[in-house]
Amino acid sequence: MPPITGDGLAPTGSPGGPDQLAPSWSSVVDTLAPAAEAGTLSGVELDDLADAAHLVGRNDLHHRARERAIDTHLEEGDPRRAARSAFWLGTVLAQGGEPARANGWLSRAARLLADQPEAVEHGYLLLPRGLMALGSRDADTAMECFGRAVALADNRAHDRAHNRADDRADDPAGDRTTLDRAIVDLATLGRLGLGQAWLLRGEVDDGVALLDEAMLAVTAGEVGPLVTGIVYCATIACCRDIADVARAREWTAALASWCADHPDMVPFRGQCLVHRSEILQHQGDWPAAVSAAHEACVHLAGPPPQPAVGDAHHQQAELDLLRGRDDEAEEGYQRASQHGRAVQPGLALLRLAQGQPEAAAGSLRRSLEEVDGPVLRVPLLAASAEVALARDRVAEARAFADELDATAGRVGTPVASAVAAGVRGVVLLADDDAASALGWLRRAWAYWHEVDDPFEEARVRVGIGQACRALGDEDGCRLELDAARQVMEALGATTELARIERLATTSAAEHPGGLSDREVEVLQLVAGGASNKAIAAELVISEHTVARHLQNIYTKLGVDSRTAAAAFGYQHGLV
Repeated sequence: MPPITGDGLAPTGSPGGPDQLAPSWSSVVDTLAPAAEAGTLSGVELDDLADAAHLVGRNDLHHRARERAIDTHLEEGDPRRAARSAFWLGTVLAQGGEPARANGWLSRAARLLADQPEAVEHGYLLLPRGLMALGSRDADTAMECFGRAVALADNRAHDRAHNRADDRADDPAGDRTTLDRAIVDLATLGRLGLGQAWLLRGEVDDGVALLDEAMLAVTAGEVGPLVTGIVYCATIACCRDIADVARAREWTAALASWCADHPDMVPFRGQCLVHRSEILQHQGDWPAAVSAAHEACVHLAGPPPQPAVGDAHHQQAELDLLRGRDDEAEEGYQRASQHGRAVQPGLALLRLAQGQPEAAAGSLRRSLEEVDGPVLRVPLLAASAEVALARDRVAEARAFADELDATAGRVGTPVASAVAAGVRGVVLLADDDAASALGWLRRAWAYWHEVDDPFEEARVRVGIGQACRALGDEDGCRLELDAARQVMEALGATTELARIERLATTSAAEHPGGLSDREVEVLQLVAGGASNKAIAAELVISEHTVARHLQNIYTKLGVDSRTAAAAFGYQHGLV
């Protein structure tokens, strides 16, 4: 039989941990389940059975074993351990989409501890309160709850390390190994929550440092398997939210390795598939990403459906949107929303692709009003700028770009910087400042190249091509569009391919002298006697932009005055 240490079985076999064989949780179930039916197991052994049953997907057995463990701990005179068992029963029920039963058992845990002196178990009861605060975006309350949990665990660990703790008071059963694991588990979960709270406040560096510290305990094999899975999945989700692609890839690979080392494990495998699909998407392996997303949807469907099924359907919808499968994307976003997953800005971009820019703008406006954290605002602001440009609202897009610059600076990741630089570039293009746009777009390309995202690199190259064309470099434009086309064809990005084809068949020299549409508009107003200030007001651009347009017109036409430019316009039927 695999070794059992209590509250987590044997070492988890996590990457970077001790060089020990991972336990076979199926064999633990096979060994302990008959003894549980015979009523010969202790409370600790029943907890081991409950853990193993949950890990192999036998949740009915988990619930029965955990409930019996609670009763047995009480019979053994150990209400604290009974409360710890009730906490884990409530946690597993919550993860399984049964919040009412979960709250009932968490309340039972609180009642069991009501007349007990402060102990490790009191720290566990702070965790659900912190999670509720995170869910309601109350960062201060979350930090207070998780901070108190970490402090309690650290103080208890310090006392035990210096022989200042009363082992019998801490754990009437006298199981020092089990209590030490419980302390480390609490400290790790507390740091995970504290890191999430810092991210919610927009303090990315502090948040990531705490997530990395929590992951140290996981990779060292110091925590139980339930905590291992929780920390892996939550940390990767945070990395995704802050667009820290490098960390997300590293931890996703580690999670995949952990899952592979435990072939009989059921929970966490679905979340691992979702994360893997996201990473594959960014790496440009869309067929594998689609396959992983589909497998995650099936794996998490239940019954009962797991909470992460919303993430799986959302990821599938994102891939469908990229591949121009609008009907499938619509269905995917609907399913994700049904399972509580936020679907913006993806759904708004789908509406834009469907020719409904006003609907897209309304959805994004509402989402921005509800979201105030910088991490979540980055993709919403980028999409809002794109929709504003589609509606010919350049000034509005410029305002989104300004906020995005500041927000990305707070987030501080290469992806956030890439998004901000790319949006600034396309806004400058729309504002007829191709020279400045080119610099920002090349900066965006460098950021995307750093994180190795071929799709985003290609999208930026389309913008670079447009800037080259506006500056009279048609060869440069063609080269950039050809390079982008090759990538989009390989990926199967049909929507972007259609856009590239439209641009490739458009000539920059549609007007005499190679003037752009906006330059013709400026020339017409100049010929009518309008001043730079009047032209700026008419076209809703700055006077500086008007002056730049005039200089470009003079250069292209080989003239040096407003009068000569106007004469050219009359001679060639432009005014």
